[in-house]
Amino acid sequence: MDKYIFYKKGLFLLLCSIFFFAFKGISQDRTVIELRDKSRKNIKRPEFDSGQLWRRGGVFNLNIGQGSQKNWSAGGENFSFTINSYLGLHAFYKREKYSWDNTLDLNYGLVNTSSKGTRKNDDRIDVLSKVGYELASKLSFSALVNFHSQFSKGYKYSEKAPRELLSNFLAPGYLLFSLGLDYKPTEGLSIFVSPITSRWIFVVDDSLSAKGAYGVNPGDYSKNEIGAFAQIKYLKKITQTINYNGRIDLFSNYGHNPQNVDIMMNNKFTGKFSKILSANLALDLIYDDDVKLFGKNNDSPAWQLKSLFGVGLSVNF
Repeated sequence: MDKYIFYKKGLFLLLCSIFFFAFKGISQDRTVIELRDKSRKNIKRPEFDSGQLWRRGGVFNLNIGQGSQKNWSAGGENFSFTINSYLGLHAFYKREKYSWDNTLDLNYGLVNTSSKGTRKNDDRIDVLSKVGYELASKLSFSALVNFHSQFSKGYKYSEKAPRELLSNFLAPGYLLFSLGLDYKPTEGLSIFVSPITSRWIFVVDDSLSAKGAYGVNPGDYSKNEIGAFAQIKYLKKITQTINYNGRIDLFSNYGHNPQNVDIMMNNKFTGKFSKILSANLALDLIYDDDVKLFGKNNDSPAWQLKSLFGVGLSVNF
């Protein structure tokens, strides 16, 4: 448990530090700009627009659904309730040849039915920070840090057997450090490629660690892999009311089956009806060669698919 506490606290401090310095930099840059402007009041120089150094913002979505029935001949659940939430924050910095992009994505959802109780249907933590230096037009040398995990325990449910624990906070958790080239050929599109990437896999739940889940050795809480990494991000305004946000991550482990590339793909379509009403469609695909929880004997990797659709409140800030 000492290792569990160490990993948990260490990762928490790392993530907090990234966003602390990102947002702290905003106030520092504003102070510098104010001092610079005051010192130039009496100096006649050609006017120029230095541009906005930081662009910040976010979106919060909340979708709720409910159904009930009594003495209904067609049958079905007597009661059902679903709630799904999403919080996305971003802080983008750009000054001369330097850039620093930070994003935070949090998803959580629950579904409750009278026959099956409460179960989780969405759970994701994703933090991405990328620092770049422009080498040429639309091409930068960049360092990328990415962390993703989930908030709470997830289970596999069966009609004939008790529920089985599949995941927990930091079980698994993935922390990735990568150096490479970032190409932005057009607005909204970013292609990052790295031949040198270090990825840590954390499984700090005792029962999952004992099984050797997610590729760690039985009894260990973490595992390091060295490989190649590529990431494509695409933001597109399809119409005046519909937006698309997509991302695909590819990782090849040099040390074990490099031909079996791990894939994580997130797709999100958002349609805005008004300032606070929206419809959301999310489609996620994952293939991880180390996640051997599927097949007839629950010992094989497989494609993982999740889709969610909802209508509810959406607030931009």
